[in-house]
Amino acid sequence: MSAYDKIARLYDPWSRSVVEDVPFYLEEARRSGGPVLELAVGTGRIAVPIAASGIPVVGVDLSEGMLQVARERAQEAGAEIDLRHGDMRDPPVDGTFPLVLVPFRSMLHMETDSDRRAVLRAVKRHLAPGGRLIFDVFAPAADDIADTHGRWIEREAGIWERADWNRQTRTLVLRVRDEHAESEMSLAWLSTPEWRQLLAEEGLEVEALYGWFDRSRWVGGEDSVWVCRLPT
Repeated sequence: MSAYDKIARLYDPWSRSVVEDVPFYLEEARRSGGPVLELAVGTGRIAVPIAASGIPVVGVDLSEGMLQVARERAQEAGAEIDLRHGDMRDPPVDGTFPLVLVPFRSMLHMETDSDRRAVLRAVKRHLAPGGRLIFDVFAPAADDIADTHGRWIEREAGIWERADWNRQTRTLVLRVRDEHAESEMSLAWLSTPEWRQLLAEEGLEVEALYGWFDRSRWVGGEDSVWVCRLPT
């Protein structure tokens, strides 16, 4: 059972303010021409707008609860998405895609080097020659950790979030709750140089590295948006 199953109905209200990445990923999907493979598709926050624009999407997620919400969202939008239950380290898909997406920091759920490499190798298996992988991650700043560590913070009305950071292990235990549901999940972060080295070792070229979804150049901030290409 995925930790997200417990908060599948809470997820969209919890993340309702996160909209800045949608136009970015939609533009990249249009640029690719499709079809698009999205790993950790969740409730379809990114996949539904892409599919609604007419681009075929295959979405994979470990949480059946999240996939059910995604199905409902797709139906409401009049969009068709091929949604599949599975692990992004070994996604249940065939064939290749010009674009693979792993949005909203989902790569951080891969807590070990072995897990991260498994995802990248799976991506390579499903990328067409010259195809691209795009994902975003973060590495928290010291002030962000200090401001949020061990505190319950009301992120949306009636929805509370608590972050317990471990700077030595570079891991985060994130808890989310409302009056009906509660869950916790673990994440682990890497530095930008470590991501770059890992991608290079797995045979992916970094085409662009942005500091935000407005395509501003990464200059050392917390967030990083990676556009990688499989060499032809």
